[in-house]
Amino acid sequence: MPEFEDAHGIAIVYDEHPARTTPRAVVQLLHGVGEHAGRYAAVVEALTSEGYAVYADDHRGHGRTGMKQHGDDPSKLGRLGVGGMPAALAAVWQFTQLIRNENPDLPLIMLGHSWGSFLAQKLLNVHPEAYDGAVLSGSALLWPGSLNAGDLNAPWKAQDAMGTEWLSSDLSVGKAFIEDPLTTTTPLLQLFGVVDAARLYGRPRRELGRDIPLLLMVGRDDTVGGPRSVHRLADAYRTRSQLTDVTTLVYPDARHEIFNEAMQADVRADLLAWLDARFPARDR
Repeated sequence: MPEFEDAHGIAIVYDEHPARTTPRAVVQLLHGVGEHAGRYAAVVEALTSEGYAVYADDHRGHGRTGMKQHGDDPSKLGRLGVGGMPAALAAVWQFTQLIRNENPDLPLIMLGHSWGSFLAQKLLNVHPEAYDGAVLSGSALLWPGSLNAGDLNAPWKAQDAMGTEWLSSDLSVGKAFIEDPLTTTTPLLQLFGVVDAARLYGRPRRELGRDIPLLLMVGRDDTVGGPRSVHRLADAYRTRSQLTDVTTLVYPDARHEIFNEAMQADVRADLLAWLDARFPARDR
């Protein structure tokens, strides 16, 4: 279980999944709030089978990193700790540099889900030169009115609701989330606090200076941002950042975690088709 130490001395735990065929590119996977990289096994399997190496860390305060950071106290999972959101973002950037150093000749694609996609947006604004493509799942335009700061489970209120129905129409996903010892259902605002949560706001940078391909994937019933917010995000990348290859895929009857939805096989196939068209397989 490899790890690296961030600027504050926190050990960031990560996994490295080698490509099962001749490597064509590397994917840096950024998980969402309250979860961890281990929940993406099916995505990792699909990517590595098609020649993509995958690196995935458990972010500051989360998963295995969070357990080590917080002295094995699961009640503190999701708390970012010293340095807050800027330190969490800096650690992800440090991870990018580690990946680049280990794979200098391969394209690097960022795949971020939810909070991970918000961090990815921030990194693209500051370090566009470091990435050759980006995939944002369950994302949103990080602007007031485009990001839901309220109850994400509101549409599924019922006496017997688990509170995790917003994650997937496959209710076993929400049940497994609750039972996972490395997750927390504490809302983002409560975990991060008002100041750090507000640091997430910000639009795509004007004149990014690099024209990289971007894929936005969202469930039609996603309560975090949803299609309307993601279409606004796509428009911002086209008009503000001057990106010319921006694709938006909306999945009917899907909620927030499209990689854990009933149609997840189709979602993975769409991801691979988009990547394969832009990052061709290399000769063996």
